Amino acid sequence: MMLALQQRGCHNINFVTPEHVVPQVVEATVIAIEQGLDIPLVYNTSGYDSLESLALLDGMVDIYMPDLKYWSPESSRTYLKAEDYPVAALAAVKAMHDQVGPLTIDSSGLATRGVLIRHLVMPGGLDETRAVLEWIAQELGPDTYVNLMDQYHPAGKVTGIRYPEINRRTTAAEFRAALQIALDLELRLDSRRVLRWL
Repeated sequence: MMLALQQRGCHNINFVTPEHVVPQVVEATVIAIEQGLDIPLVYNTSGYDSLESLALLDGMVDIYMPDLKYWSPESSRTYLKAEDYPVAALAAVKAMHDQVGPLTIDSSGLATRGVLIRHLVMPGGLDETRAVLEWIAQELGPDTYVNLMDQYHPAGKVTGIRYPEINRRTTAAEFRAALQIALDLELRLDSRRVLRWL
Protein backbone atom coordinates (compact mmCIF):
# COMPACT_ATOMS: atom_id res chain seq x y z
CA MET A 1 0.00 0.00 0.00
CA MET A 2 2.83 2.43 0.80
CA LEU A 3 4.47 1.79 -2.57
CA ALA A 4 1.12 2.21 -4.36
CA LEU A 5 0.57 5.54 -2.62
CA GLN A 6 4.05 6.68 -3.60
CA GLN A 7 3.36 5.73 -7.23
CA ARG A 8 0.16 7.79 -7.14
CA GLY A 9 2.18 10.87 -6.18
CA CYS A 10 1.60 11.09 -2.43
CA HIS A 11 4.08 13.35 -0.66
CA ASN A 12 4.38 11.15 2.42
CA ILE A 13 3.10 8.08 4.23
CA ASN A 14 1.13 9.16 7.29
CA PHE A 15 0.62 6.61 10.09
CA VAL A 16 -2.25 7.87 12.28
CA THR A 17 -2.31 6.82 15.96
CA PRO A 18 -0.12 3.77 15.27
CA GLU A 19 1.26 3.14 18.79
CA HIS A 20 -0.48 -0.24 19.08
CA VAL A 21 0.99 -1.55 15.80
CA VAL A 22 4.52 -0.13 15.81
CA PRO A 23 6.26 -3.53 15.33
CA GLN A 24 4.09 -4.23 12.28
CA VAL A 25 4.73 -0.72 10.91
CA VAL A 26 8.48 -1.27 11.26
CA GLU A 27 8.35 -4.66 9.53
CA ALA A 28 6.21 -3.39 6.65
CA THR A 29 8.30 -0.25 6.20
CA VAL A 30 11.56 -2.20 5.97
CA ILE A 31 10.05 -4.28 3.14
CA ALA A 32 8.72 -1.17 1.40
CA ILE A 33 12.07 0.65 1.63
CA GLU A 34 13.83 -2.38 0.14
CA GLN A 35 11.39 -2.13 -2.77
CA GLY A 36 11.93 1.59 -3.37
CA LEU A 37 9.90 3.58 -0.85
CA ASP A 38 11.66 6.93 -0.49
CA ILE A 39 9.05 9.51 0.53
CA PRO A 40 8.93 10.81 4.13
CA LEU A 41 7.25 8.73 6.81
CA VAL A 42 4.97 10.65 9.20
CA TYR A 43 4.08 9.41 12.68
CA ASN A 44 0.82 11.16 13.60
CA THR A 45 0.01 10.60 17.28
CA SER A 46 -1.79 11.71 20.43
CA GLY A 47 1.60 11.93 22.14
CA TYR A 48 0.74 9.08 24.51
CA ASP A 49 3.49 6.84 23.16
CA SER A 50 5.93 4.50 24.84
CA LEU A 51 9.62 5.29 24.65
CA GLU A 52 10.21 1.67 23.64
CA SER A 53 8.04 2.10 20.55
CA LEU A 54 9.76 5.35 19.64
CA ALA A 55 13.17 3.66 19.95
CA LEU A 56 12.04 1.11 17.34
CA LEU A 57 11.19 3.98 14.98
CA ASP A 58 14.49 5.84 15.41
CA GLY A 59 16.03 6.35 11.97
CA MET A 60 12.84 5.33 10.19
CA VAL A 61 10.34 8.13 10.86
CA ASP A 62 11.06 11.44 9.17
CA ILE A 63 8.29 13.61 10.63
CA TYR A 64 6.61 13.31 14.00
CA MET A 65 3.22 15.03 14.50
CA PRO A 66 2.37 14.61 18.18
CA ASP A 67 -0.39 16.29 20.13
CA LEU A 68 0.38 17.93 23.45
CA LYS A 69 -3.05 18.05 25.00
CA TYR A 70 -2.85 18.83 28.71
CA TRP A 71 -0.14 19.94 31.09
CA SER A 72 -1.69 19.02 34.44
CA PRO A 73 -2.33 15.51 35.74
CA GLU A 74 -5.69 16.73 37.07
CA SER A 75 -6.98 17.81 33.66
CA SER A 76 -5.54 14.68 32.07
CA ARG A 77 -7.27 12.49 34.63
CA THR A 78 -10.57 14.32 34.14
CA TYR A 79 -10.69 14.61 30.36
CA LEU A 80 -8.33 11.91 29.07
CA LYS A 81 -8.76 9.32 31.84
CA ALA A 82 -4.94 9.15 31.94
CA GLU A 83 -3.38 11.03 34.84
CA ASP A 84 0.08 10.16 33.52
CA TYR A 85 -0.56 11.71 30.10
CA PRO A 86 1.62 14.82 30.70
CA VAL A 87 4.62 12.82 31.90
CA ALA A 88 4.28 10.26 29.08
CA ALA A 89 3.61 12.81 26.35
CA LEU A 90 6.39 15.20 27.34
CA ALA A 91 8.92 12.35 27.43
CA ALA A 92 7.67 11.06 24.08
CA VAL A 93 7.81 14.46 22.37
CA LYS A 94 11.31 15.05 23.74
CA ALA A 95 12.41 11.66 22.34
CA MET A 96 10.85 12.49 18.97
CA HIS A 97 12.65 15.84 18.88
CA ASP A 98 15.93 14.16 19.83
CA GLN A 99 15.50 11.84 16.83
CA VAL A 100 14.56 14.29 14.08
CA GLY A 101 15.02 17.85 15.39
CA PRO A 102 12.99 20.91 14.41
CA LEU A 103 10.74 20.88 11.37
CA THR A 104 12.38 21.49 8.00
CA ILE A 105 10.35 22.55 4.99
CA ASP A 106 11.51 22.34 1.37
CA SER A 107 11.27 25.03 -1.30
CA SER A 108 7.79 23.85 -2.33
CA GLY A 109 6.46 24.23 1.22
CA LEU A 110 6.40 20.54 2.12
CA ALA A 111 7.72 19.25 5.43
CA THR A 112 10.62 16.84 4.95
CA ARG A 113 11.86 16.12 8.48
CA GLY A 114 11.35 17.14 12.08
CA VAL A 115 8.65 17.60 14.72
CA LEU A 116 5.38 19.50 14.31
CA ILE A 117 3.52 19.75 17.62
CA ARG A 118 -0.25 20.25 17.68
CA HIS A 119 -2.06 21.82 20.60
CA LEU A 120 -5.83 22.18 20.77
CA VAL A 121 -6.79 25.33 22.67
CA MET A 122 -9.58 24.36 25.05
CA PRO A 123 -12.30 26.59 26.51
CA GLY A 124 -11.07 28.01 29.81
CA GLY A 125 -7.74 26.28 29.27
CA LEU A 126 -5.28 29.12 28.73
CA ASP A 127 -3.24 28.13 31.79
CA GLU A 128 -2.76 24.67 30.26
CA THR A 129 -1.87 26.22 26.91
CA ARG A 130 0.65 28.59 28.46
CA ALA A 131 2.35 25.76 30.39
CA VAL A 132 2.55 23.54 27.29
CA LEU A 133 3.94 26.34 25.09
CA GLU A 134 6.45 27.43 27.73
CA TRP A 135 7.71 23.84 28.02
CA ILE A 136 8.10 23.62 24.24
CA ALA A 137 10.06 26.87 24.08
CA GLN A 138 12.30 25.97 27.03
CA GLU A 139 12.87 22.26 26.40
CA LEU A 140 12.82 22.04 22.60
CA GLY A 141 13.63 25.60 21.62
CA PRO A 142 11.72 28.45 20.01
CA ASP A 143 12.42 27.07 16.52
CA THR A 144 9.88 24.32 17.26
CA TYR A 145 6.89 24.43 14.89
CA VAL A 146 3.55 24.51 16.72
CA ASN A 147 0.11 24.14 15.17
CA LEU A 148 -2.31 25.86 17.54
CA MET A 149 -5.80 24.57 16.80
CA ASP A 150 -9.11 26.30 17.45
CA GLN A 151 -11.54 23.64 16.23
CA TYR A 152 -12.68 22.22 19.57
CA HIS A 153 -16.36 21.32 19.39
CA PRO A 154 -18.22 19.83 22.37
CA ALA A 155 -19.83 16.48 21.64
CA GLY A 156 -20.82 13.22 23.32
CA LYS A 157 -20.66 13.19 27.12
CA VAL A 158 -19.47 16.81 27.17
CA THR A 159 -22.88 18.07 26.04
CA GLY A 160 -24.61 16.58 29.08
CA ILE A 161 -24.09 17.56 32.70
CA ARG A 162 -20.76 15.78 33.10
CA TYR A 163 -18.33 18.46 31.84
CA PRO A 164 -20.20 21.79 31.76
CA GLU A 165 -16.94 23.79 31.90
CA ILE A 166 -15.98 22.62 28.40
CA ASN A 167 -19.47 22.47 26.95
CA ARG A 168 -18.78 25.41 24.65
CA ARG A 169 -16.49 26.40 21.81
CA THR A 170 -13.18 28.14 22.46
CA THR A 171 -13.80 31.87 22.07
CA ALA A 172 -11.98 34.03 19.56
CA ALA A 173 -10.48 35.99 22.46
CA GLU A 174 -9.12 32.80 24.02
CA PHE A 175 -7.58 31.68 20.76
CA ARG A 176 -6.03 35.11 20.13
CA ALA A 177 -4.56 34.99 23.63
CA ALA A 178 -3.08 31.55 22.91
CA LEU A 179 -1.52 32.83 19.69
CA GLN A 180 -0.08 35.79 21.54
CA ILE A 181 1.51 33.49 24.12
CA ALA A 182 3.16 31.51 21.33
CA LEU A 183 4.32 34.68 19.58
CA ASP A 184 5.76 36.07 22.83
CA LEU A 185 7.71 32.81 23.21
CA GLU A 186 8.88 33.19 19.59
CA LEU A 187 7.64 29.74 18.60
CA ARG A 188 7.22 28.95 14.91
CA LEU A 189 3.60 29.24 13.80
CA ASP A 190 1.77 29.18 10.48
CA SER A 191 2.00 32.86 9.55
CA ARG A 192 -1.22 32.73 7.49
CA ARG A 193 -3.11 31.56 10.56
CA VAL A 194 -1.60 34.25 12.77
CA LEU A 195 -2.49 37.02 10.32
CA ARG A 196 -6.05 35.76 10.11
CA TRP A 197 -6.53 35.91 13.88
CA LEU A 198 -4.49 38.85 15.11
